[in-house]
Amino acid sequence: MILCILLCLSAGWIGSLATQEAIPDWYSGLIKPVYNPPGWVFGVVWPILYVLMGVALAMVLSKGLSRREVRIAALVFAIQLVLNAAWSLIFFGMRRIDWAMIEILLLWLAIVATVAAFWRISRLAAGFMVPYLLWVSFAILLNAGFLKLNP
Repeated sequence: MILCILLCLSAGWIGSLATQEAIPDWYSGLIKPVYNPPGWVFGVVWPILYVLMGVALAMVLSKGLSRREVRIAALVFAIQLVLNAAWSLIFFGMRRIDWAMIEILLLWLAIVATVAAFWRISRLAAGFMVPYLLWVSFAILLNAGFLKLNP
């Protein structure tokens, strides 16, 4: 379980490399939607979500990689985790709000697919992914707001 949690936290760490560099200059100059939460909220929410994701992955993997549905679920999870890290690299690193909008929609679809794949194996594991899905749904609204205000 610890390795799964560390794996998920590492996706956040990769994304944070681009984020930390962009916040003082580029991001601080953007027009923000009125519903943009204060910066500290992201620092609280994301680690919790990464831990929940890691626990969910560990629960699924505990059913055995010899099972085809577990291997598929792990692959779908890996895809969404890569997309998770990529969003920060695109939005903050490349400073492409438009590309990030497309990417986050793909991420959302990958999370939905992960929840569905996890549901077949462990409903509890799927449930642990729901807060992440809800947060990314909100992040889509944020991304859209940034795109509208900063064309």
